[in-house]
Amino acid sequence: MSILSVVIVVAMLLTIIVLGAGIWSMAHGGEFDEKHSEQFMFARIGLQAVTLILLFVAIYLAST
Repeated sequence: MSILSVVIVVAMLLTIIVLGAGIWSMAHGGEFDEKHSEQFMFARIGLQAVTLILLFVAIYLAST
C-alpha cells in the first residue's frame, strides 16, 4: 500500500470520526452542542474536501 493510499484512508477515517462526533453532539444537545456543532460541521466539510482532492490525485497518478 502506498503512502498516498494510507493518507487517503486516514483522511476518510477522520471524516467519519468528526461526523460521528457532530451527530453525537447534536443528539445530546445542550450547551456543548451550541458551542461546537458548527465547528464539527466545518471540520467535516474540510476533511471531505481534503479526502476528495487526495482521491483525485491518486486517480490522476494511476492513469499516468
